[in-house]
Amino acid sequence: MTANEPTGEQLLVPHFIAGKRAGLDRAEQRRGLIVNPATGRKRGEVLFADDTLVDEAVAAAKEAFQSWREVSIARRTAVLFSFRELLVARRRQLAELITAEHGKTVDDALGEIARGIDVVEFACGVGDILRGGYSENASSGVDTYSTRHPLGVVAGITPFNFPAMVPMWMFPVALAAGNCFILKPSEKDPSASVFLAELLSEAGLPDGVFSVVQGDKEAVDCLLQHPDVKAVSFVGSTPIARYVYEQATSRGKRVQALGGAKNHMVVLPDADLDITADAAVSAGFGSAGERCMAISVVVAVDPVGDELVDAIAERMARVTVGPGDRPGVEMGPLVTEAHRDRVASYVAAAESDGASVVVDGRRHEAAGGEGFFLGPTLIDHVGAEMSCYRDEIFGPVLSVVRVGSFEEAVSLVNANPYGNGTAVFTNDGGAARRYQREVEVGMVGVNIPIPVPVAYYPFGGWKDSLFGDLHAYGRDGVAFYTKGKVVTARWPDPAVRHGVQLGFPSSSG
Repeated sequence: MTANEPTGEQLLVPHFIAGKRAGLDRAEQRRGLIVNPATGRKRGEVLFADDTLVDEAVAAAKEAFQSWREVSIARRTAVLFSFRELLVARRRQLAELITAEHGKTVDDALGEIARGIDVVEFACGVGDILRGGYSENASSGVDTYSTRHPLGVVAGITPFNFPAMVPMWMFPVALAAGNCFILKPSEKDPSASVFLAELLSEAGLPDGVFSVVQGDKEAVDCLLQHPDVKAVSFVGSTPIARYVYEQATSRGKRVQALGGAKNHMVVLPDADLDITADAAVSAGFGSAGERCMAISVVVAVDPVGDELVDAIAERMARVTVGPGDRPGVEMGPLVTEAHRDRVASYVAAAESDGASVVVDGRRHEAAGGEGFFLGPTLIDHVGAEMSCYRDEIFGPVLSVVRVGSFEEAVSLVNANPYGNGTAVFTNDGGAARRYQREVEVGMVGVNIPIPVPVAYYPFGGWKDSLFGDLHAYGRDGVAFYTKGKVVTARWPDPAVRHGVQLGFPSSSG
């Protein structure tokens, strides 16, 4: 048996609260449909939480926090290391769950899990960041030191496109820092969340320290409004990120809300054409373009446009599209029928607006069968006023915008409201250095199309791609999930008597 389709009764994905599956005994609970995107057929259902169930999860986390916060850093990270070992051993099973509910290929799902494991490994060494600092004799006979402390109950709201990786950008750091974590995953592919929760429990994580509440906006709003949830991490579209940020901060919560993207790949005339075309196809159509770090716009600086478009189109013709669990398939379906149709509508709009559809994924042979397929699509001569450029499409559509100069390329990127990721392809080191300094984007790749930082550097963009001050994982993640305290101490010296001093104290004394 594989994880791709349930056998016997239909799959029912529960919540996970206080160390066990929860909600299965509640007959009146709302449910959502889970569909296999490769077949278009129902896979099962997922339970939806109401305020009572969210309260139950928060209460269990609040109770568990009292003891978890006192557990040594060594013990907390040992649990995470055991979780890492279990995850490595069972990653294939998790990848098959992701493929069955999201649609991405198994290899792509395995890559997602590997990037999540990177953050788990970072969290296993978090003691070096949590150690604080100490200054002896900061003033005469006075020592000053700093410590970092967990916030309490924190929540993560994660998207459908990375049901394992994005949660692992959050909870390993939060747990290592001594917090209790509540995950609200996407209702489109919820099975991975329970899989991760059960691995954490098997690794020795105490009951209540990690919980999963399934659901839709009702569950999200309950978490945003709950007085005992101290911080919220979110990854998703910009409108929802803005909503999460405004709702949570208005209630005094700490918020880290990563929004949408329109990632540009600027290609200068001296770039290696083969490397550049390979990168554009890889970054544009991996995971069917359903990545916040996908390249959706190629900015071709004259005179490279014609040759580059031809090279990209030639490579696109060789991309194998089909169900993600089949050997040799490179690109799977989109996550839902409605999303597939929405992405296709942007292709039609671009055509109506006068752009050239060089490769039309709507006519791909896979698009006519079962499942939510759309082939790789290439649109040339795109203008900044067109909807296919303005909006985050989140699908296998690559737009080519032609510009006349380096300066025009930088201006185009900087004028865009998103500032998540960007890349420049060139063999000119001076041009690359100038681009990375002038571009107003949070993550920059030089001859690298998807500049996702390694786990010990923070992930996050600028402008409408981030709401909040701290990015995900790395040192920013540790800072987000902790609060600092500074202690200034003087121990009495029987040989020294200071007496009453009404002057303003200073460190020079």
